[in-house]
Amino acid sequence: MAQAILAAIEAGGMLVAEAGTGTGKTFAYLVPALLAGGKVIVSTGTKTLQDQLYDRDLPAVRDALASGSVAALLKGRANYVCLYRLERAQAEGRLESRDDAARLRRIGHFAAITVTGDRADLAEVPEDAPVWQHATSTRENCLGQDCPKYQDCFVMRARKNALAADVVVVNHHLFFADVALRDEGISELLPSCNTVIFDEAHQLPETARLFFGDSVSSAQLIELARDARLELRAAGGASPELDRIASKLDKAARDLRLCFPGEGRAAGKDAPLARSGPRLGWAQALRVEGFPDALQALVGALDALGKPLSEQAERSEGLGACARRAAEAKGLLARVREQGAANEVRWVEVFGQSVQLHVTPLVPAELFRKQMADHPRAWIFTSATLAVGEDFSHFKRELGIEDAAARAWPSPFDFERQALLYAPKGLPSDPNDPGYTEAVAEAALPVLKASRGRAFLLFTSHRALRRAHEYLKDRIDYPLLVQGTGSRSELLVRFRRLGNAVLLGAASFWEGVDVRGEALSVVLIDKLPFAPPDDPVLAARIEALRAEGGNPFMEFQLPQAVLQLKQGAGRLIRDEEDRGVLVLCDPRLYTKAYGRTIRASLPPMKQTRELADVEAFFARIPA
Repeated sequence: MAQAILAAIEAGGMLVAEAGTGTGKTFAYLVPALLAGGKVIVSTGTKTLQDQLYDRDLPAVRDALASGSVAALLKGRANYVCLYRLERAQAEGRLESRDDAARLRRIGHFAAITVTGDRADLAEVPEDAPVWQHATSTRENCLGQDCPKYQDCFVMRARKNALAADVVVVNHHLFFADVALRDEGISELLPSCNTVIFDEAHQLPETARLFFGDSVSSAQLIELARDARLELRAAGGASPELDRIASKLDKAARDLRLCFPGEGRAAGKDAPLARSGPRLGWAQALRVEGFPDALQALVGALDALGKPLSEQAERSEGLGACARRAAEAKGLLARVREQGAANEVRWVEVFGQSVQLHVTPLVPAELFRKQMADHPRAWIFTSATLAVGEDFSHFKRELGIEDAAARAWPSPFDFERQALLYAPKGLPSDPNDPGYTEAVAEAALPVLKASRGRAFLLFTSHRALRRAHEYLKDRIDYPLLVQGTGSRSELLVRFRRLGNAVLLGAASFWEGVDVRGEALSVVLIDKLPFAPPDDPVLAARIEALRAEGGNPFMEFQLPQAVLQLKQGAGRLIRDEEDRGVLVLCDPRLYTKAYGRTIRASLPPMKQTRELADVEAFFARIPA
């Protein structure tokens, strides 16, 4: 794999490289990247993986090669303390709780002693603490070169380090946000870059779709109203009238969210396997009672605040930034409300505390291809899940890289010896049957008894997870851990420490989770992870493919489900000594013709439908 990547780098070509679990793909791309010389950008799926790559893998390879290459870590603005906003929040002193006030003081102390300003280095303040929004900046509210703290800015320092480095480690969200928005950061780095390597590349199509579109959220507008009040006071221009206008925007944004009572992750709807809340198509949203009127009121409130802000924009950098943000938000709202083009979809996403309006391109391929054409260099795409069977066409088509070479290197693990695939009999033939989740939980019980716990039970929806928890909590004698009762990292620490726990997870536990050894001996998946057909982006995609005479199921829905299933199944065997059973509960694996395609895409483990084989497998493992 390293030799193939080196050849692609030297030729300035494109390579799609699938490497099974345990192949060592990180070393396989870092070694040739460092040996080939020139500037390299490595983009990975999450900030956690980004930190792991920068703190552990990259230093190991540099030491092994005795390489003098200089590395830099670059994250998005919101990951660094913003000295200007921190100072403003400290001066304002209006926080929602004593906890927030104490945490802001900790951030202030941290800002005075840190070299990087990276909030990940301040463990005492949780990453999701609301106070961070007062001490970090976003693209919308950053003052850029007009900021009085520009010379000491942590973001600018990180970017200067990145410009001087040989290897820059970023994540997909930052890569696309900067490139799509022509922001300062990646778009500055690309012209001098010889190679771009995307790890966890299976996430790219969805990330690209998000960032090549446009969106505006109620949370953004609430923050704009708050910042406008702060900046007006700081510039000595506050008045009861302007306060009233800003408050009106705040209320209008909150009223827009309140049009969707009971929606959002916090409300416990049947959220699909996703990292977000419920999604509604634009036509569907317009039928929600009160939404059209609330949207009109929001536009009016934004207009009312935009006028005085533009009149006072020259009084301070902060007011100028608020005026620009108001104008941009007005343009985005207008774009969302107008009749969209045929190749994009307008939709609404509902979260626990906010609502976001989107315009999304259906296929990011053309836009991604254009970015690549603007910057000729080597492009490497790697992940454990890029092909359906041996076919890479779905992934390549999604990114418009049909001409890319593609190769796969299987895992070195002995799956026939180390693993067993078990598909229980007797489940309802339709996974949408009201009793299906209880039947899955019932089928899990004898497996958990044989494995003595030590299991991940992965679900395609949060509702199914909750129902399984209700069923299992009084029926098993092992510690039961449930997603949502703590952070992912906390739950994983407890899972490893306990040694015999059963963890119920959805979305975030399907990928990027590495538990080696006997603590994880079973991975159960409740059903094939087909995206819900009422998802507005998927529905528009299906309609567009049909209009072109294509087969949406075979060309899009099935490949997507296969890649997601491979991610979930990949949690089971993580090194040469691991042994375990993969339990796939969906009867369609054997009752539908496409079941054979799905089974052929999984690692080559023995397959059974008999519980006795599972019991015999675990009986051979010493207690």
